[in-house]
Amino acid sequence: MEMNKKAARYQRLHAQLAELMGKTSDPHARMATIAALLFHKMDYFFWCGFYRLRKGELIVGPYQGPLACQVLTKNKGVCWAGINQEKAIIVPDVQQFSGHIACDSRSRSEIVVPFRDSLGKIAGILDVDSDRLAQFDEVDARQLERIVALLGLNGADGKP
Repeated sequence: MEMNKKAARYQRLHAQLAELMGKTSDPHARMATIAALLFHKMDYFFWCGFYRLRKGELIVGPYQGPLACQVLTKNKGVCWAGINQEKAIIVPDVQQFSGHIACDSRSRSEIVVPFRDSLGKIAGILDVDSDRLAQFDEVDARQLERIVALLGLNGADGKP
């Protein structure tokens, strides 16, 4: 997708999600809403969902797409890289990522974006996979960071 078109679509999705987040403060409902809307509106998203950090484990949360790994092996894979580095990670080809965890063999590229709790600690990660190579870029990273801020767990309002 062309970058300007992609950015404009994310702007529309952000606005829609900002309105929807006003309906509840429940974090699971918010995660489910974000995952569902992104999965159904971004045609290159093969899997979209959240992993929550609980007692040192990354445990699957609300998601859309094929069956997910329930618990991710500690300090292995793209999700743990995002948690440990505390930043968005873009992987153009998951086969080239050392330690990649293949929950579904059809996944080809991936992006992860961490989110924080009210104390500013990493609380989990938004994980998005595509069944096509090299589908994610800095536009996705920046816009998905804005979207996870809408969770409201860190007091952020998700505004640009």
